[in-house]
Amino acid sequence: MINQFAASGRSAAWRNAVVAAGAGTGLVLLGGLVWPQADTRSGFLAGFDPSVHAQTPPSAESRGALPDFPDIVDRVKPAVVGVRVQIEDETVGGEVPPGRSRSSPSLRAPREGPGEPHRPLAVSQGSGFFISADGYVVTTQHVINNGKVIEVTTDDRKTHPARLIGSDDKSDLALLKAEGVGDVPFVRLAGRPPRIGEWVLAIGNPFGLGGTVTAGIVSARSRDIKMGTYNDYIQIDAPMNRGNSGGPTFDMNGEVIGVNSAIFSPTGGSIGIGFAIPADIVRSVVGQLKEKGAVRRGWIGIKVRPATEETAQGLGAGAKVTQGALIVEPLLNSPAARAGLAAGDIITTLNDEPIKDDRELIRKIADLAPGTPVKLGVLRKGEMLTITLSLDEPPASRGEAPAGRRGQQRGQATPAVRRMLEIEPFPNRRLELRV
Repeated sequence: MINQFAASGRSAAWRNAVVAAGAGTGLVLLGGLVWPQADTRSGFLAGFDPSVHAQTPPSAESRGALPDFPDIVDRVKPAVVGVRVQIEDETVGGEVPPGRSRSSPSLRAPREGPGEPHRPLAVSQGSGFFISADGYVVTTQHVINNGKVIEVTTDDRKTHPARLIGSDDKSDLALLKAEGVGDVPFVRLAGRPPRIGEWVLAIGNPFGLGGTVTAGIVSARSRDIKMGTYNDYIQIDAPMNRGNSGGPTFDMNGEVIGVNSAIFSPTGGSIGIGFAIPADIVRSVVGQLKEKGAVRRGWIGIKVRPATEETAQGLGAGAKVTQGALIVEPLLNSPAARAGLAAGDIITTLNDEPIKDDRELIRKIADLAPGTPVKLGVLRKGEMLTITLSLDEPPASRGEAPAGRRGQQRGQATPAVRRMLEIEPFPNRRLELRV
C-alpha cells in the first residue's frame, strides 16, 4: 500500500492507516453496462451521457429487499478489466514495494539504448473499466504512474497492450486506450450522486485474481482525506484490497458512482472503509484527458481555510458567518492579489452561488477553465463586496515556480491577522489549501 498522507498533518497513526488502494490496490467502479449494439451513439461520449437515468434512484423493490446482485453482475462485469503496469524497480537488491512484484516475462519493456544502465522492472497491478465501445479504459493515476509498459486483461482472460492517453495526479485519474480490441462492453457513469445507505457493488482485480465482486453500502459522502485537489470522496464499506484501485463501484442501476482510490487500514487490508472518486469528477477529468491529454484548471492564487463564526468575529467581520472560505493570504502576482483580495476576507459566493467552505471553493474554481471571468461575493469587515477577476493557470502548469511570499505585498496578512489565524511565519504543517 502507498501511504499518501505523509504531509497531511494528521497523527502518525492516522497517516499510517490511510493507504492508497492501488499501485496494486483499489476499488472497482461500477457503471451501467452498455453493449455497443444497445446504444445508437458510438464512441467515447456514450458512456458519459448523464441524461440516461440521471435522476433515477434504485427502485422501491430494490430498497425493500436485497438487490438481485447476480443480474447486475452479469451486466457490468464484462466491462471491468485488470491493469498490469511494468515500472522501473527502484528497489534493486532490496524489498519490492507493496502491491508490486518482480518483472514477469509476459510484460516486455523497451530496451535501453547503448550505454544506458539496465534497471530491473517491477509489476504494479490494479483495475479499470471500459467507458466506451472502442476500448477507452478509466483507472487511477497511481496505478500507472511511471509505467513503461501497460496491459489490460478483459473478463474473458484476453490480454491487450494499452497506451496512456493522459493522467491527472490532482484527481488520481488516468485514461488508457486498449489496443487490438473490437466492440467491447462498456459502462456508464451515474448522473446523480448516491444516497447514503444505498447498496453498491465493487468489482476489481485484488491481488491479481481478477473479476472479484464485493457488496456493501454508501457509508458517507464528501469525505476529505487530504489527497489531491478534489477532497470529496465517497466512503463505501464494500471490501477492497491491493489490486482493486482504479476499478468501479456500481449502484443498483449498474452505473458507476465512483472510481476506487484509497482505503483506511491499520493493517494494509480491508476493514470496510474505502474511498471512491465521485462520478461527476470522473466525467469532467476523463473528458479533458480524452480531448487534450491533460486537465486545465482555473487558479485564483489564495490560501484558504474554512470560515467559522469565531474566526470571523475575531477579524471584525461584523456579521454572523456560518459558511464560506476565509482567505489566509493572497499569493504574489496572482489574480487574487491583482483584484485586491486581502487576508481576512471571506468568500461567500462564486458567480452568485453560495460557497459552503474552502473545499467547495477549491473544487468549483478547479472545474473552471483558465481565462474564465468569475464574480466573488466577499465579506470584509462587515461589508459585502463584489469582486470580479479572471482565472489564471496554476504556476506549475505554466512551467513556473509556485507562487509564494516574496516580500510584503498589498493584501498580505499583518502580524495581528496572522496571530488570529494561527499562521506560522514558515509553516511546517498543513494549515490551508491553495486554490
